[in-house]
Amino acid sequence: MGIIELLKKGEVPDIINQISLQEQVEKNELIKNIITGKVVVLKNIKSNRKIVAVGKELRTKVNANIGTSPDLVDIKLELKKLDAAIKAKSDTVMDLSTGGEIDVIRREIINHSSIPVGTVPIYQVVCETLRKHRQIKNISVEHIFEVIEKNAEDGVDFITVHCGITLKNIEILKKHRRVCGIVSRGGAFLSEWIVKNKKENPLYEHFDRLLKIAKKYDLTLSLGDGLRPGCIADANDEAQIAELKTLSELSKIANKEGVQVMIEGPGHMPMDTIQQHIKLQKKLSRGKPFYLLGPLVTDIAAGYDHINSAIGAAIAAVSGADFICYVTPAEHLRLPTVEDVYIGVISARIAAHAADIVKRKKYKISEIDLEMSKARKSLDWKKQQKYVIDSFKFQLEREKIESKTKKVCSMCGSFCAMRESTKLGI
Repeated sequence: MGIIELLKKGEVPDIINQISLQEQVEKNELIKNIITGKVVVLKNIKSNRKIVAVGKELRTKVNANIGTSPDLVDIKLELKKLDAAIKAKSDTVMDLSTGGEIDVIRREIINHSSIPVGTVPIYQVVCETLRKHRQIKNISVEHIFEVIEKNAEDGVDFITVHCGITLKNIEILKKHRRVCGIVSRGGAFLSEWIVKNKKENPLYEHFDRLLKIAKKYDLTLSLGDGLRPGCIADANDEAQIAELKTLSELSKIANKEGVQVMIEGPGHMPMDTIQQHIKLQKKLSRGKPFYLLGPLVTDIAAGYDHINSAIGAAIAAVSGADFICYVTPAEHLRLPTVEDVYIGVISARIAAHAADIVKRKKYKISEIDLEMSKARKSLDWKKQQKYVIDSFKFQLEREKIESKTKKVCSMCGSFCAMRESTKLGI
């Protein structure tokens, strides 16, 4: 029995107490938000990993993507990326593998992960189909749902399903031409299937079947934005909004059936439109958790898209977004390295914390910043390392300083302003 059904019956599992304590939120309010779908708990009934909740009144969460590609299949490397994500304190990880034995890779990641794991099952469906020298249009509905059930049975905590790519929404996309078209892999795969078969998206047409599987495992559905904008020029266009409306309606159906659901969002988007878009999503979906990739606020930051994304993510989170998918320096260029994964998580965590200072004021999130500032004033480097987001980077940089300047930083050295002002009693 899923957590929504348990709570509706008045049964309160221990994980509610755990989440309430972790998040410093009132238990009854948490229960209410889970029942109404404004909070999801990312925990498959077969999972014994860390419990992570996403949504209203909670800390902004961060996800890291890892996974193989057809050009690079190395499970040991992916496990190193997983370790890097966990070391950087990512809340969740998604396996987006499209190369090698995907079942084996997924199970290895699940077995090694201490944090919730997500996947995108349509990737595996397509990879298995092409490996048999068959075309995407030949994918059967049964194959799609078999793979979804297999992911759930393995203990995956949440899956991305592109249910909003419909016949109607594809026609809207055709009518209103884009600069970058479809940039979502899952969205592109399903669009090809729909167009070539002239049939409705199986994930939309058989949404009830999807809900049945999700309910069986208390699997959270992340309704993927297959029509997300891949550039600033395409942001907030007719196709994107049409898909958002479709996903919002499906999220209400899922909630009524006791299935936990999130909605995914863009993508690339100008800074001045982010807040409005978040408000629209919350209104249409009645407050369902919003999971965003970025958004990236410019198209010309290749090599620095972790910074580009963090800018958009901070604005989105302070506007009400609940879950941030990291972007690494390798975005748009290549598969990320272990170092890229670490940097991507840290960048997203900075954005999330900056937003939480504002949107969670009553929980006094900024107290840790105050303690950091006090430690800076007193030149207490041990305490600073305790409070800083990336203690490993902090230590590494401090080790580069010559011993004679260890008491201060080497930028000001003997001219340290805070040391001198302290002497003056200021």
